[in-house]
Amino acid sequence: MNIDFKELANKYQTPYYVYDFNHITAQYTQLKESFRARKSLIAYAVKANSNLSVIKHLANLGAGADCVSIGEVKRALKAGVPSYKIIFSGVGKSDEEIKEALNLDILLINVESAEELNRVETISKELNKVARISIRVNPNIDPKTHPYISTGLHENKFGVDIDTAKRMYIQCKNSESLEPTGIHCHIGSQLTQLQPIKDAIKIVADLIRNLKAIKIDLSFMDVGGGLGIVYKDEVLIDTYEYTQSILDVMFGLDLTIICEPGRFIVGNSGVFVTKVLYEKVNGNKRFIIVDGAMNDLIRPALYNAYHRIEVLNDNKEFSDCNLVGPVCESGDFFAKNIELPKTNHNDLIAIYSAGAYGFTMASNYNTRGRVAEIAVENGVDRLIRKRETFEDLIALEEEFIK
Repeated sequence: MNIDFKELANKYQTPYYVYDFNHITAQYTQLKESFRARKSLIAYAVKANSNLSVIKHLANLGAGADCVSIGEVKRALKAGVPSYKIIFSGVGKSDEEIKEALNLDILLINVESAEELNRVETISKELNKVARISIRVNPNIDPKTHPYISTGLHENKFGVDIDTAKRMYIQCKNSESLEPTGIHCHIGSQLTQLQPIKDAIKIVADLIRNLKAIKIDLSFMDVGGGLGIVYKDEVLIDTYEYTQSILDVMFGLDLTIICEPGRFIVGNSGVFVTKVLYEKVNGNKRFIIVDGAMNDLIRPALYNAYHRIEVLNDNKEFSDCNLVGPVCESGDFFAKNIELPKTNHNDLIAIYSAGAYGFTMASNYNTRGRVAEIAVENGVDRLIRKRETFEDLIALEEEFIK
């Protein structure tokens, strides 16, 4: 990554997120090429990074969009993703969201429960429409990842078991308002082992064959996303082996494969850059206090997630410290018990692998405006989201003061 963080800090102030769009292009292309000669759609998981310019960049490359709210569906459309490449997932869709998705005529609604299917059927009848349905199957496979981002076990809230899925597909076949079009399976995020993916897809492929035997022919198999990235020293799944394992299991099935990468495409494109306010020592404990905080990047506090951290100075004097922000919470940290060099006021610190689930999970806690987002492509930087001002934060409240 050839980005001058100091130059960007002078131009846009800190904290900020910066994304390497060339990296995004390379990651998308690598995955798309691995499905060469097979019908496939790479539907970018918008929740990973929902900036309109990021989505637009991927749409220009040919990507679709996997969305988990109607807001994300409308973001994808706004950014130029065609409606026929948009999938609406999510475990709890409101009636209003279902209506809007049907009226927007997107590719698929991923249904996650029999109760939800009933709501979609009822609403489709009311609108005199036919809903293209994909059912999310929960294969009860342990993805071997963080429990907060595991989605493929029965103890998780996502999807339905095989027997329930069969009944739901039969309901679709017998309904004038439902069209059984696809099948979906996603077992978790930040996956670094191939075997759980293969096991899950085999279960789903067997179900597809069983459905075919009762004259339910699907057009799409959505294998989910979840491919991991390197944060520290992870050994990753090879994309060619990943796609080949899917194709091997699907032998004899003529379906378009949908893949929903998010983190894999944008995670290592992004860096969160913050500056040192000052250092302090409490007893024997050293703290580096920076202008970024947990409201900007919550993953360390929420998941105890690791991000590689680099202090951008030449000091060789390292010692143990906690890297913390100004938010009034003990959970406001980026790293604990980490060896970092001595810092001075205004030194910059780069926090890597922040392109996924960084800005999208940011908040305005402590009345802190969300930070600027910057794109760099072919060595040229541009602002893709302005830093929020105080006036932005109170805009929806001010008129109601009594």
